[in-house]
Amino acid sequence: MMAARASLVLKNVTLPDGRVSDISTGGGVVLHVGAGWPCDRMIDCTGLLVLPGATDIHVHMRGGSQSGKEDWQTGSKSALAGGVTLVVDQPNTVPPLTTPELFANRVREAEGRSACHFAINSALTANTDIRRMWGAGAMAFGETFYAPSSYGAIIGTSALERSLIAIRALGGLVTIHAEKVNPVPDNDLAGHDRARPVSGEMESIQTVQMFNRSGCRLHFCHVSSTASVDAVMKASFEVTPHHLFLSYESFSDPADPEGKVNPPLRSEKERKGLWARWDRIDIIASDHAPHTVKEKRARFADAPAGIPGVETMIPLLVAKVLDRTITLPSLIQKTSAGPAALLGIPQAGFNTGDRADFAIYEKVPARIHADNLHYRCGWTPYEGMPAVFPKKVIMDGIVVYHDGEFIRGTPRWFAGKGYRA
Repeated sequence: MMAARASLVLKNVTLPDGRVSDISTGGGVVLHVGAGWPCDRMIDCTGLLVLPGATDIHVHMRGGSQSGKEDWQTGSKSALAGGVTLVVDQPNTVPPLTTPELFANRVREAEGRSACHFAINSALTANTDIRRMWGAGAMAFGETFYAPSSYGAIIGTSALERSLIAIRALGGLVTIHAEKVNPVPDNDLAGHDRARPVSGEMESIQTVQMFNRSGCRLHFCHVSSTASVDAVMKASFEVTPHHLFLSYESFSDPADPEGKVNPPLRSEKERKGLWARWDRIDIIASDHAPHTVKEKRARFADAPAGIPGVETMIPLLVAKVLDRTITLPSLIQKTSAGPAALLGIPQAGFNTGDRADFAIYEKVPARIHADNLHYRCGWTPYEGMPAVFPKKVIMDGIVVYHDGEFIRGTPRWFAGKGYRA
């Protein structure tokens, strides 16, 4: 009888529980955890940090008429270089993904250009044909704008309530951008916080949960305050790195448009409060929303809201593991296992049958510099912050990134559960 053989073995991996083991992979999945099998290639991970490939459930890959900001090629390579092997693209593209035809075009665009795995959400407006978009392969419905945004149509309360009933019947998921906007001056970072206040975010979260009488699965995007975290009772939610690492007090220029984002950056007190609620957070997602340097150098009131973040999300958090602010298991739960469970997709991980997606890190922090990142937009608000970037990234058991070099893998579209080919 022929002995089992692996295509790739990761040797001497320190697992999240502290055990040291080999991980044998083949056919895109983990075949065995224990003594390594005979293999075609072996990578010694002694002294290195090995994480499952992250799933970023909230990115805006731009493309099309917005390709000057980012496209699937640059955005997905940025993801891989940051240890992210699967991204979920949001539907507020230009034009927004409101029909099966537009959705199919977006899938084809990604299939032709993406370097990493991907899923795509459907827009949710008063006129969305929910059943057809579900059948087209939407992973979820949203980011649904229950608030004004730079891009994305607002949905009213009655239309959202009807949509929740319909999506509940399909077993789908709705993701919500919850805010309220006050008619006050919005000319700097602190003013932006006052114009889109913590109280409005919290009240919107409470309102959506209250009228979700059907019990549709809800997920709140980019929750930015402690009061809002505490308000989430019947849903899951995500927090972004920019709300964890930046405040409107972080910027030397109080009207620096680089910090303009929706929901706004909050006070330093709120930022620290989110860290204090780390154990309550379900998911960390980047809300990668790049704009060009020229756009971000406009007058504050005219500059678009959004921050690039898919490449720096995990590296910033790995640095927090090394300084013992957070634990490795909690990071894996919030960036890999948790997102996979929310979406109902196979997780990347250390168990037999898991997707063989991994990122391998040296335990040496570096400093973030925009010149070293792969975004098309060419800037980052995290300049100079400590981070740990992966040396190697593995997707489906194949090394697709090594020391700054990309190797073509076999990225896949993860269609939603309602997909009808």
